[in-house]
Amino acid sequence: MTLVLLDTNAYLRLAKRVHPMLGVKFGQKNYVLTILKVTEDEVHKSSKLRHKFPWFDNPELTAERLAKQVRLKPDEKQLIDISKGIFRQHVLENAANYKNPPSPADCHILAFGQLRPAMVVTDDLSMHQLAEEFDLHKSVWHGHELLHKMLSGKHIGKQLVMDIYDALECNNDLPRTWREVKHTTFKKVFGSLPVR
Repeated sequence: MTLVLLDTNAYLRLAKRVHPMLGVKFGQKNYVLTILKVTEDEVHKSSKLRHKFPWFDNPELTAERLAKQVRLKPDEKQLIDISKGIFRQHVLENAANYKNPPSPADCHILAFGQLRPAMVVTDDLSMHQLAEEFDLHKSVWHGHELLHKMLSGKHIGKQLVMDIYDALECNNDLPRTWREVKHTTFKKVFGSLPVR
């Protein structure tokens, strides 16, 4: 089994549309998606996110998150706190190098991904940058990479990929990286762009 951690933006882009999403094995590597409590806390502490995503506390989604949450032993929590502290200190000392410095929650997710080990899914380019600075970039995916794994692992179909792209475009929430791969990674869904 390969654990796949969704950060806040990755979860919010997919959770409303992919059912069931957490705890389901798919693909040759038996990927299993989950989110951490720190991600839930990030949404609950942000009035902007709560307003923008009122469905987050839908009872069905809340129950799914609770049922599929990863339980940690005390020594694991301690190791994550140490790694998180190292990441956080690095971010604070180099804050000017990031467009949007990774948050404490971001550092926690990366630390967890390092301990278990797990893939981390985020469209936050600063998190990708931080992962690269610690040579962890091979264990961090963009959301579109996860979407492609879900498609090739038959966890979702082509129509749902199109629906997700459409919804993100309508909400003005389609990341640049997703736009860039629309006609390459997903050419079997959207076709390839004509050569000019």
